[in-house]
Amino acid sequence: MSQDENQLKIAAAESAVTQVRDGMIVGLGSGSTAAFAVSALGRRVGEGLRIVGIPTSERTAAQARELRIPLSSLAEESQVDITIDGADEVEEGNLNLIKGRGGALLREKIVASASKKLLIIIHASKLVRQLGMNDPVPVEVVPFGWQVTARHLSSLGAKPSLRRNPDGEPFHSDSGNYIVDCAFESTVSAESLAKQLDHVVGLVEHGLFIGLTSEVHVAGAGGVRILN
Repeated sequence: MSQDENQLKIAAAESAVTQVRDGMIVGLGSGSTAAFAVSALGRRVGEGLRIVGIPTSERTAAQARELRIPLSSLAEESQVDITIDGADEVEEGNLNLIKGRGGALLREKIVASASKKLLIIIHASKLVRQLGMNDPVPVEVVPFGWQVTARHLSSLGAKPSLRRNPDGEPFHSDSGNYIVDCAFESTVSAESLAKQLDHVVGLVEHGLFIGLTSEVHVAGAGGVRILN
């Protein structure tokens, strides 16, 4: 990751974090871009901002604790005021997303669905005309019989690939599931594909975030612009 790319991510994160106010319940996203937002929130907490964070992954929870951001869970908080997260792809025009490269898509989607506002922070290269042009769709699947689930995914036109760790063992999400990365033809509609994936037996959740985004903070050479 280049220094320039990091600076763009920081700029987008700083833009989104300005919307966080005292007393808010804040969803804390996962991944390299969201980590910049968590860092910015930690700095503001150190300056006196009073918030409670809902982390979307164990890694994010560990970062938040180091920064002394008070944490809670959806068991205690029924609704989240605002969630700040990154995305692998953002579709221009409707702001639908692909998420899950970091393997936290299930918890990210649960927190996003409980949020009044979902703010996405990206650099401009993440904007696409149609989802799936550059990135596969991650899906989280139950380990038992995952091969059967993969065959069902193939019948929908996917080219499924089980995600593995560097040692060759299957990657496990924080919830103990596998991740299968699915490449689809770029002509496939994300909305219709999401509906099909919702009915695949053994599939816990997929990385298509449809109709959840409130704003996208896009950092580019000319600064940060906000898409609604």
